[in-house]
Amino acid sequence: MTDKEAWASNLANRLKSRYSLRDMTIALNSLGLAKAPADCRVVVAMSGGVDSSAVAALLHDEGYEVIGITLQLYDHGIAVGKKGACCAGQDIHDARRVADKLGIAHYVLNYESKFKESVIDDFVETYLSGETPIPCVKCNQSVKFKDLLKTAQDLGADVLATGHYVQRVMADGRAQLLRGADPDKDQSYFLFATTQEQLDFLRFPLGNLRKEQTRALAEKYGLAVADKPDSQDICFVPNGDYSKVIEGLRPDAAEAGDIVHIDGTVMGRHEGIIHYTVGQRRGLGIAHAQPLYVVKLDADKKRVIVGPKEALSHSEFFIRDVNWLDGDAMPESKDEIRVKMRSLQQPLPAIAYRAEGGMARIELLSAHAGIAPGQACVLYDGERVLGGGWICNTHLERHG
Repeated sequence: MTDKEAWASNLANRLKSRYSLRDMTIALNSLGLAKAPADCRVVVAMSGGVDSSAVAALLHDEGYEVIGITLQLYDHGIAVGKKGACCAGQDIHDARRVADKLGIAHYVLNYESKFKESVIDDFVETYLSGETPIPCVKCNQSVKFKDLLKTAQDLGADVLATGHYVQRVMADGRAQLLRGADPDKDQSYFLFATTQEQLDFLRFPLGNLRKEQTRALAEKYGLAVADKPDSQDICFVPNGDYSKVIEGLRPDAAEAGDIVHIDGTVMGRHEGIIHYTVGQRRGLGIAHAQPLYVVKLDADKKRVIVGPKEALSHSEFFIRDVNWLDGDAMPESKDEIRVKMRSLQQPLPAIAYRAEGGMARIELLSAHAGIAPGQACVLYDGERVLGGGWICNTHLERHG
C-alpha cells in the first residue's frame, strides 16, 4: 500500500468512526437528501436567465440527474426581443440552449391558461379594486410553487430547485426560509406565501451567493447567458405600462371620476384610478398651494383621494390571508420583529397581533409613509421569514 493509499484508508476509517454512512452521504449531498447525488432527480425551474441556468449547471456538475423545465406563461409573441423580460420567446430559447450545452433533459410547458387565471386576471382585478398588486408573488404562490411543483413530483423528482436568492436551512427538524446572503438580491419578500409543505420540497442553491459569484459560475460552465441582464419589468407588462395592459384586457377599466382632497374638496377629474398608485405625486393634473400625494384609491366611488405628505404615514394596518411559517399557527402576538412593505425597503421594527378571519394587525413602532393596500407585508425575525400577508387597510379607511 502506498503512502497516499494508506492516508486515504486512515481518513475513511476516522470518518466511519465519527459519522454513520447516512450522515456521510448527506454531507456529500448539497441538497440535504439522504442518498448520493447520482440517485437524486432534480427538476430545475429554468427561466432562461443566468440564475436558474447557473443552478442547472451547478447541480449537473455535482452529479444530480437534472431535468430543466421552462414555463410558457403568456403569449410571448408580443414580447419577443423585449430585453430583460422573463419567460418571453428569447428566454425560452436561452433556456433550451443552456440545457443543450449541459446535455440535460429540457421541457417547455404551456401554462398560459393557468398563468392568465391565477396571475394576469388577478393583477387586473386588484388594480380595478383600487389596490396595488404584486404579480411576482402570485406567480410563485400559484403557478411555480403549486402547479410546477406538482409537475416535478409527478416526474418523480426528489426536489424542485430554483434560482431565487433566499436560503433554506433546517432547524429542529423543520425547514426554515431565510433572507438571501446578498442583501441587494434577496428575494424573500416575494416568497413569503411559500407553505411549509412547499418549502420541504424546494431548494435554493444560490441563496448563499452574491450575484457576481453566480455570473462567475455561469462563465465557468461556459453558459451563453453569463452576462445576460437581470429582468426589470413584470414579464407580461411591456415597458412597465400597467394601465395600457389593463385597458387592453378590460376596455371598460378606465372610468373617469373625481380627484378629492382628504378634507372633502373636489380638486379635479381623472381618467381612471388605474393610472394612479398610493404615494404618487407627479401627474395628478391639479393645482394646490402645497404638494399633494395620492393617499387612497376609492374604487367603489371612482375617486382618487389626495392629501399632504404626512397623510401617507401610518403606524397601524391589517394584513389578510396570513401565511405563517414559524410553527403551525400564528401566536396571539409577536413582538421584536421586523416587517417589510416593499421589496427593497429596510425592515422596520413592529409588533404583530393575530386577528380574526386569517388576518393580523401590524403595529409599527414609528409611523411610515406609503403603505399601500394590495402590497405584501413580510414579517422577519432577524434573517428568518416568519410569514406575511396582503395589506388590506389602514386607518385612512375612514376617508372612504
